[in-house]
Amino acid sequence: MAHHSTVFSQLLKWLPRHEFENLAREHHSGSALRKTSRWSQFVAMGMGQLAGRTSLRDVIANAAAQAQQWYHLGARPVKRTTLARVNEQQPASLYEALFGRLYQRCQRKGPGHGFRFKNPLYSLDSSLIDLSLQLFPWSRFALSKGAVKLHVQLDHGGHLPAFARITDSHTSDIEVARTLQLPVGSIVVFDKGYGDYSWYNSLTDGGIYFVTRLKKNARYRVIERRPVPARKGVLCDQRIKLTGKKSHSESLPELRRVVYRDPESKKRYEFLTNHIELAAATIAAIYKQRWQIELFFKWIKQNLKIKAFLGTSLNAVKTQLWIALCLYLLLAYLKFLSRITLSMQQMLRLLQMNLFAKRSLTALLSGEPPPPDPVPLTYRLQFT
Repeated sequence: MAHHSTVFSQLLKWLPRHEFENLAREHHSGSALRKTSRWSQFVAMGMGQLAGRTSLRDVIANAAAQAQQWYHLGARPVKRTTLARVNEQQPASLYEALFGRLYQRCQRKGPGHGFRFKNPLYSLDSSLIDLSLQLFPWSRFALSKGAVKLHVQLDHGGHLPAFARITDSHTSDIEVARTLQLPVGSIVVFDKGYGDYSWYNSLTDGGIYFVTRLKKNARYRVIERRPVPARKGVLCDQRIKLTGKKSHSESLPELRRVVYRDPESKKRYEFLTNHIELAAATIAAIYKQRWQIELFFKWIKQNLKIKAFLGTSLNAVKTQLWIALCLYLLLAYLKFLSRITLSMQQMLRLLQMNLFAKRSLTALLSGEPPPPDPVPLTYRLQFT
């Protein structure tokens, strides 16, 4: 019978350990750690995420129950006070940098976005992560609520978070969007919360296409009416010039207005884009794909532990969020390589139940039954 290390150990082998250690040296604060390491921190926090643990005490108790496995994970058991101190004091930027490295690896293995055009396709959005104002007084969002905001740029080639930023709850979406460095020729889709004419100009000047919703109070002049296809839901396809004060002051170029009626919901949508060549139905389909970023936020909130936080400082919260995003990319990378048909949620459920089982990770995810238990040697000798 083939010998296997634990499922958790096999999963961690997909993470570039040498790159992790290099990043840990770059993102270190204060004197050298004596009782633990950043790798031990990642192992403990990652195990807590995958096992569904909701408190530091719970994480440490689960780790103590598997103490004999820590050597094979390349880590050392960590105490609760030590883990809490490292989460609070050591920069969360380590896991932000690790997130960037993991995305680059996933991007090379991920599938395409499913459209015929070759341009990279991204969606932009943000989501509030609720916090208790009593435990996190620095996170004030409203009178009795606290929150941080997670901004994400979703790559539709594999539905991967290509960019993420964690800010206070009052940081506007457009403020973060202006810092993005999108590749030339890419298409970015976003809702009306990112409506800023100066940013539209910057995207157009940089060779980047955008698709968004046209504001209800937008003023414009029709320059050209283009023919619309029959029976595809497209009601109108126009080349327009925005004539409002803000758009005039920004000297916006001519844009395109596409009106679409969804055949299922019967809702009417008005889209604004600077892409002239794509079919009007494709513009509508691109905006419909923006729903994938909503599903991404829903998935990580439901399946990863980002509701119960293991520390009360901003750095501890960021550490937990960045580790959750890193684990998402690690699972995606495993899914792309193994070419399994399981959903990410199904993968996570299997890992939770078999985290320290000693069996093949690929066999587990492909649905192969576990091998039979070996017959004890003493039992076999009695019948020889």
